[in-house]
Amino acid sequence: MCGIVGYISKNGNPDSLKVGLEALRRLEYRGYDSAGFAGYDERTKKIVSQKAVGKIVKLEEKIKGSHEQFSVNPIILHTRWATTGTVTEANAHPHHDCRENIWLVHNGIIENYQYLKARLEKEGHKFYSETDTEVIAHLVEKFFEGNKRKNLEGAVVEAIKLLKGTYGLAVIARDDPEKIVVARLSSPLVIGVGENEFLVASDYNAIIAHTRKVVYLNDNEVAVITPDKFSILGTEEIKTDFLDWQLEDADKGKYPHFMIKEIMEEPETMENVIRGRLVMEEG
Repeated sequence: MCGIVGYISKNGNPDSLKVGLEALRRLEYRGYDSAGFAGYDERTKKIVSQKAVGKIVKLEEKIKGSHEQFSVNPIILHTRWATTGTVTEANAHPHHDCRENIWLVHNGIIENYQYLKARLEKEGHKFYSETDTEVIAHLVEKFFEGNKRKNLEGAVVEAIKLLKGTYGLAVIARDDPEKIVVARLSSPLVIGVGENEFLVASDYNAIIAHTRKVVYLNDNEVAVITPDKFSILGTEEIKTDFLDWQLEDADKGKYPHFMIKEIMEEPETMENVIRGRLVMEEG
């Protein structure tokens, strides 16, 4: 089970990497074999990235003492559970295009990736990983370069039209940097609406420490998140939900593993399920 996190703030939070890694840690219960991030550095006008095989702590060890190097906005992060391709740094997310302009993280399976990859290779695209995900980055590159306005969301919309399978996507671009574009088909994504910040994640556990105001993305929807606002393409009325979870509900608490915690909470869970639905006087 892979995990997606994205973060963008209005004033360029210097702790964006820290925020992203903390959110990513809340998805560790899903299981994963590698982790990585990519983010736009306003100073260098480039996207910086780092990946590591193993737990998130391995990624943190690789960047220890160099957090200033990774003062980025926006940022996307990912924990991968290998499906297509072996467990290597090259196969870890985020993935990029030929020019290292387009970077994205992906949950799901692209069933026609081999066909798309063969077509893209004939067009001159060079691949560096074994994954199905990388195909999406090169498709977005193709449509981004073919768009005179260099509009990231337009390129994403055109790219996903060619995909067969499932996807939850978070995409950033060096040449259109002040946004995260997200898209969903049969792979959950939720947008957290905070104070001068937005988060996107594959699970609301990742964002509950920052906000309880959320918007669930529906299948076939594409959203554009900027430092000031977000929108869902083709949608005027956006439904906002409020989480009634507490932060401790998303933590392991005193238990060493999430599974043990869930087992021990079964009596309380059953009590909550039947509360208000059982009339004791009538049985």
